[in-house]
Amino acid sequence: MIDEKAIELGRLIGQSTEYQAMRRAETGLREDAEAQTRLETISRLTREFDQMVAEGQTPEEAKAQEYEATLGEFEQSPVGQAYLVARANVDKLMNRVNQAIGQGIERGATSGIITL
Repeated sequence: MIDEKAIELGRLIGQSTEYQAMRRAETGLREDAEAQTRLETISRLTREFDQMVAEGQTPEEAKAQEYEATLGEFEQSPVGQAYLVARANVDKLMNRVNQAIGQGIERGATSGIITL
């Protein structure tokens, strides 16, 4: 029964306006060549920074500036803004869902009545 309820919850989340808006924003990202280039640059630099830190090195100032500039350009672009807002809204939805699940768990754990 828990699996069935989880599938139903997933279906409802997938149909939510927040999730649908994020899917549209993701499509917009995939269709925007500039956004893709910026995301690839951000991803590449993040991997380089992670590797340098793992090796005990400090990232070069020029690369750090490139990262900051590219991230800023992405965040300020209409496609980037749409995605970030949509992602934040889905995150808020999922936080509310997780809180509600937590409340349900607490009620279930303290209830003397077993329902299946």
